[in-house]
Amino acid sequence: MTGQFHVNAGFMPLFDSAVLVVAREIGFAEREGVDLTLHRETSWANIRDRIAIGHFDVAHMLGPMPIACNLGLTPLSSDTIVPFALGLGGNCITVSNAVWEGMQALGAEPDLDPMTAGAALRGFIAERSAAGRDPLRFAVTHPHSGHHYELGYWLAACGIDPRRDVDIVIVPPPFMADALAAGRIDGYCVGEPWNSASVARGTGHIATVKAAIWRNSPEKVLGVRKSWAEDNDAGLAALLRALHLAARWCQDPRNHANLAGLMARPEFLGLPPDMQMPVLSGRLNVGDGMLRRVEDLFVPFDKAANFPWKSHALWFYTQMVRWGQIEHTTAHAQIVRDCYRPDLYRAALKPLGVALPGANAKVEGALKTATPVGSAGASLVLGPDGFFDGQMFDPDRIEDYMASQQAATSV
Repeated sequence: MTGQFHVNAGFMPLFDSAVLVVAREIGFAEREGVDLTLHRETSWANIRDRIAIGHFDVAHMLGPMPIACNLGLTPLSSDTIVPFALGLGGNCITVSNAVWEGMQALGAEPDLDPMTAGAALRGFIAERSAAGRDPLRFAVTHPHSGHHYELGYWLAACGIDPRRDVDIVIVPPPFMADALAAGRIDGYCVGEPWNSASVARGTGHIATVKAAIWRNSPEKVLGVRKSWAEDNDAGLAALLRALHLAARWCQDPRNHANLAGLMARPEFLGLPPDMQMPVLSGRLNVGDGMLRRVEDLFVPFDKAANFPWKSHALWFYTQMVRWGQIEHTTAHAQIVRDCYRPDLYRAALKPLGVALPGANAKVEGALKTATPVGSAGASLVLGPDGFFDGQMFDPDRIEDYMASQQAATSV
């Protein structure tokens, strides 16, 4: 069957591309009349540039990347919108065995607790500095990525200045494990399965996870060229419905074995199915055969995982300001608010009678437990969504939040 709507989509070989992969391979896109063509890329820079020049209509993108495109922070600026999120969580912070041994000697435990791990890392960095050694080098996947901002947030909250106490470099996700094994980097923050890849090779240890730093927090999104969306509103709505159905399929434990096998194929991740299972089961081998159960390690559908919250976009923006990537202005903040498009999400999914949040934004970090909330359609449960240091982000008070972060960073 040839779809009524043809869509070219770029993706990176990460597990959180699964919703796009399933939409095509399991047939949800075809059933919605969408002829979805997937193009695997090797770097986020390629994704960014190819959507800017029109090679892709939509793409698996880092949550902050469309914001950066719209703010003119990228080489090829483009108007990109986010009508759908591809899941919550999914990242880990992995360190070399040598760094982990140093952290263990200073109290780190293999329990993924970010506060304990961060305190041990701070002590280890201080020891290295006193000995005149070079700073540790950590890799992230892109300057405008959730990885970069959650790594910086974790380090700063633990008393480590990410601008002076460590070096942060950019490495594409599929190369992270190789770079660690080669000794080119000392640690990294990336999505699964590239953390488990280092553990399986015996070259790395998972120190903490995104789900512990900020629980049920945003990660990848569907970035869409704004001009394409305006010219293909029916096609975009059909695609969003297909992605909704695919995300629900991915969440169902009965499909996890099939999903792991699908993602293991060479054209997607090219890694064994058993390396895909930790992110699905939440049973993570952190190193040395030690298994840890992580709640909400990766959430592809539940807890409004696909809703493009404007508060998620604004939090990313506060981190861009915090680390000097852009100056805060009222105009910049409005560009960010306009980037994430819950109106398009609601319009596409309303005919399905699914749970739709009644608000466009929420106070991030306010829910300590899973909480039923008001919604249109079926019932909806959100959270918990707490930051590990107990902070909260109110999107209506972003200046106060940024001021408090700058004060904390300068201490």
